[in-house]
Amino acid sequence: MSLFERYLSLWVALCIVIGIALGHALPGAFAAIAAAEVARVNLVVAALIWLMIIPMLLKIDFGALGSVRQHWKGVGVTLFVNWAVKPFSMALLGTVFIGWLFAPLLPEGQASSYIAGLILLAAAPCTAMVFVWSNLCDGEPTYTLSQVALNDLLMIFLFAPLVALLLGVASVTVPWDTLLLSVVLYIVVPVIVAQLVRAAVLASGGQLALDRLLGRLGPASLVALLATLILLFGFQGEQIVRQPLVIALLAVPILIQVYFNAGIAYWLSRRFGVAWCVAAPAALIGASNFFELAVAAAISLFGLHSGAALATVVGVLVEVPVMLSVVAIVKRTRPWCEAA
Repeated sequence: MSLFERYLSLWVALCIVIGIALGHALPGAFAAIAAAEVARVNLVVAALIWLMIIPMLLKIDFGALGSVRQHWKGVGVTLFVNWAVKPFSMALLGTVFIGWLFAPLLPEGQASSYIAGLILLAAAPCTAMVFVWSNLCDGEPTYTLSQVALNDLLMIFLFAPLVALLLGVASVTVPWDTLLLSVVLYIVVPVIVAQLVRAAVLASGGQLALDRLLGRLGPASLVALLATLILLFGFQGEQIVRQPLVIALLAVPILIQVYFNAGIAYWLSRRFGVAWCVAAPAALIGASNFFELAVAAAISLFGLHSGAALATVVGVLVEVPVMLSVVAIVKRTRPWCEAA
């Protein structure tokens, strides 16, 4: 991990402070940014999110899908956890904690919006950051690449109907046109653009040229993420100042969900005799989220000022330290896994 990635949670915390301060100091500027919308898509935020997502998707080689059969048990475990367990468990956890236990402590009328943000977070399996986590635990690179490529492909078809189903269960009205537009803007188009650029770069300069491009774009992607967070917290500043406990409360179901799904993926991998070099990244892929997509979808569906957008941002805040702890756990429990 780069120094910037390792301390991502620190930078996110600084963005909270900066965003809140700027929101109070420059309300007119933030109002103008909020007004720059076309079909409920904020143009400034859309540009920043594209800058976030496309460099990550450049790492994905869809040709790796041919390797799925080599590690079919590990792939099956992560597919089951990503698509059949994680979104539904988050909907349940969100309802129990945000809709019931913590409801008296949250701003009135915001519970359903927070739950919607948590669902969006859980419905998007992680992509690029998984390569970092897998590398840290010496995971099998072929498995990791093939699983991430498969998840990206499935997101094109499953993200919208799964989100619509779970938001309906959570009694949130789903604007289908906006949801489908979000899928096109933040999944389909970036995947196509990234693969076209990847193919062109590889054709002209090979893997070395692609690595150089990724090295240049990586910092820009993280800066775009932080700029987006400053905007979000600028719009959410007044609410956060009034209710600082909200962020801590939203983190509770996210933390439970991460460890719960990582544990299921790791245990199932051991149960089915999956090698540790696959079981370890399986746990990480099963637990982590594509928070950039979740942030983008929350903004498109519910707006920059929404509780849903804030809930997805909390996912960014806890992502790095929590996933690093999962890496440490799977490395320390390697003898247990291999003893099966």
